[in-house]
Amino acid sequence: MDRKKSFETLSGIPLKTVYDESDTTKHEKSPGEYPYTRGIHPSMYRSRLWTMRQYAGFGSAEETNERYRYLLNQGQTGLSVAFDLPTQIGYDSDDSMSIGEVGKVGVAIDSLHDMERLFQGIPLDQVSTSMTINAPASILLAMYMVTAEKQGVDPKQIKGTIQNDILKEYIARGTYIFPPKPSMRLITDVFQYCTTHTPLFNTISISGYHIREAGSTAIQEVAFTLANAMAYVEAALRANLDIDQFAPRLSFFFNAHNNFLEEVAKFRAARRMWAHIMKNRFHAKSPKSWQLRFHTQTAGSTLTAQQPDNNIVRVTLQALAAVLGGTQSLHTNSRDEALALPTEDSARIALRTQQILAHESGIADTVDPFGGSYVVESLTDQIEEGALDYLKQIEELGGAVSAVEQGFMQREIRKAALATQRQIESKEQIIVGMNQFQLEKEKVPELLRVDPALSQRQIDALHKIKAQRDNRVVEESLYRLRQAASSDENLMPFILDAVRAYATIGEISNTLREIFGEYTV
Repeated sequence: MDRKKSFETLSGIPLKTVYDESDTTKHEKSPGEYPYTRGIHPSMYRSRLWTMRQYAGFGSAEETNERYRYLLNQGQTGLSVAFDLPTQIGYDSDDSMSIGEVGKVGVAIDSLHDMERLFQGIPLDQVSTSMTINAPASILLAMYMVTAEKQGVDPKQIKGTIQNDILKEYIARGTYIFPPKPSMRLITDVFQYCTTHTPLFNTISISGYHIREAGSTAIQEVAFTLANAMAYVEAALRANLDIDQFAPRLSFFFNAHNNFLEEVAKFRAARRMWAHIMKNRFHAKSPKSWQLRFHTQTAGSTLTAQQPDNNIVRVTLQALAAVLGGTQSLHTNSRDEALALPTEDSARIALRTQQILAHESGIADTVDPFGGSYVVESLTDQIEEGALDYLKQIEELGGAVSAVEQGFMQREIRKAALATQRQIESKEQIIVGMNQFQLEKEKVPELLRVDPALSQRQIDALHKIKAQRDNRVVEESLYRLRQAASSDENLMPFILDAVRAYATIGEISNTLREIFGEYTV
């Protein structure tokens, strides 16, 4: 007798007792062949492991630099920068809006001076850096480029990714500054500028991660992410950019959630769908334009404050799904992140999880191990079908930007999140240690605490920079940026000039606010 009347994935896809060859009609080509369901490279991890890119940032630039050096010494192969909330929404540390938030959920970056200290002693021609930044992405990219210049590194050599995905901020995350239209302009300006000046840098990481963290299903995560991606491609084409020049630098960012089989299938479905979209809808000619390259992070929303060591097991299974799904880079969350920023010990365990999967498990030794699995192939097909149905609805609403403005995706995510919460509260969905198998008394683990004096030190450093720089040059650069924002000129050269003059993120953002306005719900 079955344990339950029926079984289904977290997206509500019914699961049969057993699957066979009748459950899938598609017979995929080899890895490295269109539509890349089985992987974008023929040999995948046999030739090169995924990038182990642990997301980190807290307090000051010096403290975060120390954590980066530690992780690199422990075998991490790429950097991923977490910025504090004021930085994410374009405020300086001394702004009244920043009170209580400086350095709390990431590193505080006010000016080029902070970026230089963040990467001091880290050669930017030898590491790949991902930056989780959206509304002020062009400003932080400019700071990174100038930091490389000051190290003597040609910007054409730097590698990495800026998230730069504003649509998902309106949908799920909330760290927006400007309205959608000028925000899309900033994104296409980055596309255009970087095609020539930083050809190895990924100019956007189109993010399903935060959509999933807000409560979406796997099907919604794929559909809404690809809908946003299509909007970015369309905006770039309207700006007269060549699709085969910018499309190979598009990258994606997905969540690795708890339902193991569904997650493996989700990555395969997303890759297949994007290949069809780019080839058949947008008529891209280059195979590189058809390939969906993605970073994965394990699901922060699944971490529990109760029995935090259980999170190590959750993260391991989620990371396993990401690797079996063919990710290009991976972040594994730390066990204590439901309680605080991770301690050094917790960050090391999270990195060791990836290293054990890579070097001890054997899963990296063959490509697409679940290819041909009846259940995984069936789930891949069903996720694709569900996501295509959503894409049709979004198209009928006028595309992703229009759907966001009408609140369609936001409503669908809220409904899914509510359904999940009800399942947890009724114990239809068991969360080990939280709603079942609890402990009466739990030991509180050692947690990382951000020094409360940090904020004032950061503000003092900011005031010192403002006193030392040539403020006439700053004002001139901001004036030219204001004039360019009122025209159709590409804004990146003007942002770079302001950054070189040590204009702050708040000053540059406020200059653009004067022209573009601010987005309010």
